[in-house]
Amino acid sequence: MTPAKPTRKKSARQIAAIPAKTITKPAKELVIVTGISGAGKASALKTFEDLGYQAVDNLPLELLPEFADLVRKSDEIERAAIVVDVREGQTLDRLPDIIKHVKQLLPTRVVFLDSQDAVLVRRYSETRRPHPLRRSETVSRSIVEERQLLDPIRNLADTLIDTSNFNVHELRAHIQNRFGHEDENKRLLISCLSFGFKNGVPLDADMVFDVRFLPNPHFVPEFRKKTGQDPKVAAYVRGFPQTEEFLGKVTDLMLYLVPHYIEEGKSYLTVAFGCTGGQHRSVMMAEEMAKRLGQAGYEVKALHRDMPR
Repeated sequence: MTPAKPTRKKSARQIAAIPAKTITKPAKELVIVTGISGAGKASALKTFEDLGYQAVDNLPLELLPEFADLVRKSDEIERAAIVVDVREGQTLDRLPDIIKHVKQLLPTRVVFLDSQDAVLVRRYSETRRPHPLRRSETVSRSIVEERQLLDPIRNLADTLIDTSNFNVHELRAHIQNRFGHEDENKRLLISCLSFGFKNGVPLDADMVFDVRFLPNPHFVPEFRKKTGQDPKVAAYVRGFPQTEEFLGKVTDLMLYLVPHYIEEGKSYLTVAFGCTGGQHRSVMMAEEMAKRLGQAGYEVKALHRDMPR
């Protein structure tokens, strides 16, 4: 009597078989980031850039309408974010009128970043950077003057963000939640990299998996001059039970870890698979893991550092 095959418990790796959702193309949009110096405008702009916005810092006000019109007409730029602040100097009082004009050209949101005075003073003390408004004045006095200059712009803001209790990561997460579009929580770029240990471990690898425990196709004469991209070589490596078990465990691990990396604000993740020469086992593993993570909806690419010889 043939024994019944044991029922395998479904695991997270089976989720990888689900096709990725179609990502809808975002509508045209311009975000003007402004606010008090020290409130986190640079970090905010970087987050918008990571969300796919064309990011520009400190564009002269006279060019803002032209830039908005360029975004409106461009086939390449869908969304843009630009920082405008007290560095504009005397021309800053023209910004409210310019914003009204720009809003007639394309959808525009004004994001104003603010923070409590005590927090701003502490941040300047920690960074030891001078306030951009008055280098000869105290930071506290410069903050008061800056608030007066920016008050008309603050009244035009569509979104007010108080960063007093935010660190850099929390500010990033807040902006991603408010301005990210559907499926942009999966904008993390994952690189599945193969390499050979004899040539050294990749310096940019975030995680390294050693697959030298698998039988080496190099010792099979017909496979020696081929790579892990060859279907026969890949089938040979995959034919061992420890291969499927290893792939399953690593897939489970990746599907668990990647959302946490995204939540932490990581934009790039390099997962490296190493064998002896970087030709067979590691190549097959990198290709298979890229396929599985791609099917789970993530942006993935397979790279092979040491292939071909």
